[in-house]
Amino acid sequence: MLFLSKSVRAVRSILEPEDATSEHPPTTMSAAWIPVLCLGVCLLLPEPAGSEGAVPITITCFTRGLDIRREKADVLCPGDCPLQEFSVFGNIVYASVSSICGAAIHRGVISNSGGPVRIYSLPGRENYSSVVANGIQSQTLSRWSASFTVTKGKSGTQEATGQAVSTAHPPTGKRLKKTPNKKAGNKDCKADIAFLIDGSFNIGQRRFNLQKNFVGKVALMLGIGTEGPHVGLVQASEHPKIEFYLKNFTSAKDVLFAIKEVGFRGGNSNTGKALKHTAQKFFTAETGVRRGIPKVVVVFIDGWPSDDIEEAGIVAREFGVNVFIVSVAKPIPEELGMVQDVAFVDKAVCRNNGFFSYHMPNWFGTTKYVKPLVQKLCAHEQMMCSKTCYNSVNIAFLIDGSSSVGDSNFRLMLEFVSNIAKTFEISDIGAKIAAVQFTYDQRTEFSFTDYSTKENVLAVIRNIRYMSGGTATGDAISFTVRNVFGPMRDSPNKNFLVIVTDGQSYDDVRGPAAAAHDAGITIFSVGVAWAPLDDLKDMASKPKESHAFFTREFTGLEPIVSDVIRGICRDFLESQQ
Repeated sequence: MLFLSKSVRAVRSILEPEDATSEHPPTTMSAAWIPVLCLGVCLLLPEPAGSEGAVPITITCFTRGLDIRREKADVLCPGDCPLQEFSVFGNIVYASVSSICGAAIHRGVISNSGGPVRIYSLPGRENYSSVVANGIQSQTLSRWSASFTVTKGKSGTQEATGQAVSTAHPPTGKRLKKTPNKKAGNKDCKADIAFLIDGSFNIGQRRFNLQKNFVGKVALMLGIGTEGPHVGLVQASEHPKIEFYLKNFTSAKDVLFAIKEVGFRGGNSNTGKALKHTAQKFFTAETGVRRGIPKVVVVFIDGWPSDDIEEAGIVAREFGVNVFIVSVAKPIPEELGMVQDVAFVDKAVCRNNGFFSYHMPNWFGTTKYVKPLVQKLCAHEQMMCSKTCYNSVNIAFLIDGSSSVGDSNFRLMLEFVSNIAKTFEISDIGAKIAAVQFTYDQRTEFSFTDYSTKENVLAVIRNIRYMSGGTATGDAISFTVRNVFGPMRDSPNKNFLVIVTDGQSYDDVRGPAAAAHDAGITIFSVGVAWAPLDDLKDMASKPKESHAFFTREFTGLEPIVSDVIRGICRDFLESQQ
């Protein structure tokens, strides 16, 4: 997390210079809205288009309420809009960032075949509720500066409407080809990020705006998108407030607008309280956190924190959250007596290794600090606090396909493998799974880099074809170490090999197993029926009794699943200490 606090030096606003000196209360629209609203009032003298008898304005599926700059207007929604792509916030009264057509379908004013809609501008609200209606899931949203509601509109001819009001999806031309990539975002930057900003009286309105400007620049360079980084915003003041969650916006344009609209709250700067609240409440599946993606909180601190953040840092680490602190303008000698703990940065960050702290000497020329910070936030392999046994391991399964197993028992072995694999957070930056089937020969069913989703991995496991043949477990271990783990030697994940066999190996297993251990691979051996206990112990890592398992029947594999998973997590935790 990044904290911004007390003695920020006032500088010229970069992203929104006029806002840098504004003193709008939280419920007042920003200055950028004033000419828009004034224009709407002036147009009321001769009634604006959209009044009784006027021709509806043709809009796109993704035209937002804020794009119709009138107090009342009639619009015409097209048909066949993709319901799953609508951004709708609220119920009956919708935040102005919502799609007009999406809101109209959500409220039941029109169906997905389109039609005329009348939109009315309303003041902003503190909260917008989440409701499922007519096939659309609206989303919750903290305070927004303007709202609208919709009713059935009056139809009219379209010839005089001119071009459609379009804000998101261009209707024609080559830009359509670029939209999917832009929407996906920077796929190389995997992170769910909460920016924790200071909204206390210590920072003041003008510096609060400078703070938002810098956060906006960082957010823009991150490459926000559906498959890239997701961001949210929390404001620390007397009581912390989550301004918007990870799931609320997945485009840089909408995030920048949302940051701009955040109002200054005032009060004391309880940064420790806000950090703890963020760690506990912000990163949940309901609010948009993704499995296998590092969780990051960026805290800006100007000078020093106003309360103790060491305990909050401990809580964040317990929740698997990586705490970043960006400090600005260190306390001058006269201020050091006010600092509760001069080592607060080292105690609050994820790891005291220099990676999770970043310093800017002042607020002048901050643009040059954006890229280095973004590079840190995108370095997912260094996010140590979000690394768990569930998202930071490579597990290869060595499956006995010999004739003594039989097809029905082979299916039980695959079910055993699936039940272990599905427990882990499989992704391109998380846990990785591979499988090799062996008899006298070996066949790589799939490698660590072939599939990056749990669904694909489980599907390919179910479809593995039974080979049938002899049993050469030693050769199979050597083959797997060389061909499956070999290409992953630079992986930051810890390596595990789970061997499932039902009989005596025709070759030596001790030498290949020892070579695997020397290569940093932890082996769990699981024997069924006629598998010799001596072979199982020779293959297993130390301590042997917790890495070797045996069952008389193939149906006895199921209870061993939890034992193997617990063993993997135990070994992973020990390797991190």
